[in-house]
Amino acid sequence: MGTPVDPVPRVAADALAKACDSPGYPAAAGTPALREAAAGWLARNHGVSVDPASVLPVIGTKELIAALPALLGCGPDDLVTYPRLAYPTYQVGALLAGARPLAADGTPPAGPERVRLAWLNSPSNPTGQVLTAEQLRKVTAWARERGTVVASDECYLGFGWDATPVSVLHPDACDGSHQGLIAVHSLSKRSNMAGYRAGFVTGDPRLVRELLEIRKHAGLLVPAPVQAAMAAALDDDEHAAVQRARYAARRDRLRPALESAGWAVQHSEAGLYLWAAHPAHDCWGSVHALAAAGILVAPGEFYGPAGHRHIRVALTATDERIGAAVSRLAALAG
Repeated sequence: MGTPVDPVPRVAADALAKACDSPGYPAAAGTPALREAAAGWLARNHGVSVDPASVLPVIGTKELIAALPALLGCGPDDLVTYPRLAYPTYQVGALLAGARPLAADGTPPAGPERVRLAWLNSPSNPTGQVLTAEQLRKVTAWARERGTVVASDECYLGFGWDATPVSVLHPDACDGSHQGLIAVHSLSKRSNMAGYRAGFVTGDPRLVRELLEIRKHAGLLVPAPVQAAMAAALDDDEHAAVQRARYAARRDRLRPALESAGWAVQHSEAGLYLWAAHPAHDCWGSVHALAAAGILVAPGEFYGPAGHRHIRVALTATDERIGAAVSRLAALAG
């Protein structure tokens, strides 16, 4: 269903243990080692250059996504937009802030209402669809004309299979300026650290400073041992490459099995999910048919009405469980 199951990398666990004697309050801005590790990872792996001072660790990216509209001061006069097929927390965050959520792909239709915050998600959860640099550039140009903040959820950026995902902070996507842009990153899938609630946000230095100032008063500080584990994990690309290869191998087994059993996989060029539909079923029909075979998937309606015919199938299962699913799908196909 999407929860990581593989071991936490030893380099992160060791760093956590070494830093466990941390009696004082953690740094709200994050340690210099963590900020530099995050900036270094973005530069090495994604061609993005940020000042380490513009990196802010967060207690889980889900928590940040839910809180961001309120942290930015969104209210009843503000629209918060997000993709039509999307992680439900974008909408929930807008509602918690008292703002008005609007599902809209790309740039929303012109109107008198102010869009205060526009969420992007590439690679997409649930569809695995990837926005091109040109598509991202159009959104950033549109937003700057209107004073809209663009927040890009890039938690699956390192999992491109049939496409190469691009950060909104990449020069090709933002014309070399991070004005009005922030990107959200997580170690949950890259490093199997979902239980650590480890992520960070970076981008426009002014926006990051605003978030930091609020954090100084509101708390939400990332514990010092977790910051140490994050820095160690971000500095180490070897374990991430091993984990990526695990997911690639699981995808290579699961996708053809699902297709042989009658489900058409759409998009899914990146990320950790297969977005699939069956000609004989809506999403709930597919859920029930697969449940009867002992396979648990998520109905597409969880991610918006546009997903009513689809299911989301996660690659985050052990090799043994993926093998069992492949066998059961073969029985359905037979």
